[in-house]
Amino acid sequence: MSAARLGRVGDETDEDLSDLAGARVGRGPADHDLPLDVRRRVGGPAQPAVVVEAVLDALPSPTLLIDAGGTVLLANTAWEKAAEVLGDERVRFGVDGDYFAMASRLTGDDSTATLVDQLRELSRGERSSVQADYALESPSGTRWIHLQASRVDRAGQVVVTHTDVTSRVAAERASDWRARHDTLTELPNRAHLHELIDTELQRHDRGPVSVLFLDIDGFKEVNDSLGHDVGDDLLRQVAARLTGSTRAGDTVGRLGGDEFVVLCRDCDTTGAEALADRCRASIDRPFELGGRLVRLGASIGIATAAASGPAPVRSTDLVRDADLAMYAAKAAGRNRVRLFTADLRAAAQHRATVASELRDAVEDGQLVLHYQPVVHLPSGRCTGVEALIRWQHPRRGLLAPADFLPIAVQHDLMGVIARWVLHTATRQTAAWAAVGLNLVTAVNTSATHVAAGTLVADVQEALAHSGLPPEQLVVEMAERSVAEDVERAAAQFAELRRSGVEVSIDDFGSGFSSLGQLVAMPTGLLKIDRSLVAYPEGRRSQAAAAIAAVVALAGACGVRTHAGGVETAEQLELATELGCTFAQGFHLARPMPAEEVAGWLAGYAGQPATALF
Repeated sequence: MSAARLGRVGDETDEDLSDLAGARVGRGPADHDLPLDVRRRVGGPAQPAVVVEAVLDALPSPTLLIDAGGTVLLANTAWEKAAEVLGDERVRFGVDGDYFAMASRLTGDDSTATLVDQLRELSRGERSSVQADYALESPSGTRWIHLQASRVDRAGQVVVTHTDVTSRVAAERASDWRARHDTLTELPNRAHLHELIDTELQRHDRGPVSVLFLDIDGFKEVNDSLGHDVGDDLLRQVAARLTGSTRAGDTVGRLGGDEFVVLCRDCDTTGAEALADRCRASIDRPFELGGRLVRLGASIGIATAAASGPAPVRSTDLVRDADLAMYAAKAAGRNRVRLFTADLRAAAQHRATVASELRDAVEDGQLVLHYQPVVHLPSGRCTGVEALIRWQHPRRGLLAPADFLPIAVQHDLMGVIARWVLHTATRQTAAWAAVGLNLVTAVNTSATHVAAGTLVADVQEALAHSGLPPEQLVVEMAERSVAEDVERAAAQFAELRRSGVEVSIDDFGSGFSSLGQLVAMPTGLLKIDRSLVAYPEGRRSQAAAAIAAVVALAGACGVRTHAGGVETAEQLELATELGCTFAQGFHLARPMPAEEVAGWLAGYAGQPATALF
């Protein structure tokens, strides 16, 4: 009696009906089996049949006793009541009714034919039981029925019990839905997305399949400034806009955080680019968040699997490729669309290799520090150095920071590298001081180090192990990194300065500065970005005006200035004229190994440096 067959929902709590028929009626020798007991209409003893009827009638679930041909021999009261509740004439029958015909009338599909065949096999003793779950479409709605049948005698009579499991099926379906969907946006989640993509990729004679990988530019800032509730509202709005921008056959899902994926069926690269442009345009429209209008963007990567071919494609590969393209879009300036290329995969593999080698490099002593002298402009003396990391790669030679630090950030290696730099630089500075060379050493830190909350503890540990006075250490952080978490950076910088360690804002004027941040940030040094110091030819007056403004601003805040990237005598002269306190750059000295510093200082100043930053 089915409209559609699902297969078993689960084990029932009903007693095994074969045991019920045998134990409650009383199983005995063959000549006392049930078939002889229920033939009231054809003669024979009737008392046992009354007992069977009473037992079946006591069962809470609608139950029938049928013969080998499907004719109903007994129907309990629960069956009759169920027929009344369902209001379906197709199941309103009793003794002498044809159960098999009734089942066929309900649907007549293959699952019903299979059920009838199984019941016949059960009647012949070829099966021990039959169990199945079916959906019954009735005037009162869809009901899920668990059917359980057992053979009760050698003549092939079968007891069939029907238990309404609609509530349980609904709960299981709801649980399954929750397991496969994101609770915030109600979109397919990561696991379900991969299932859907794999299903589409495996479809016979499919067309091209494209995947869009979207990351919302500026989401973190919304979350941090307006709160997580507003961030959740933003994600729901983004989900709605993306769903409204895609085609009817596409699927939008959320991987997690602010990352979304769109599965585009039968969609080539050209179509995917058009779809990505629509999605990006939808995100470009202002969002109403927390009572204000907020503009955001989306970086989108596209990967396409060609129409069915001999080489299998997996969802993990396609999503990974789209993810790589998305990161390329971010690197190109955000709010862009990029297509996946084989070069992106090769670059990703290279980064993974470098990351693995970099982990070993820290342990194997392959990292080294070079030191670039810093000159105190009013006196013309070298008073300090900046520690700059290098990697002495066993095959590739000496690598600059740009060749490996971005990879270190992506693979969460900055913490261990930053601690190594602190310990190495402070030990070296203490060693110089022990031979009468008093220098202040500046070390760079990163936004990830500040975000981890261990900067102060790591600095204090390095100073304690080396014995270096805190006044001989400067901690530098790039301006754009400070801007990522101003409050956390300010708190840690203030604690460092209270301990005697100086703090410097690096690359000031590179485009992310805020006067409010400068006033709020506890710093004693501003390192002017080389883009201002190393001005283009013919732009001296403009550069001078910019540098003068920074020097005046810093002076008003009680902060000294440091001109970085000085590459010519003219640039050094300008920095000196405009009142910068310190300068460094290739015109003065290139970074050098620690063992060369003392010799350079002797040649530059004629005597050891004594002044401190």
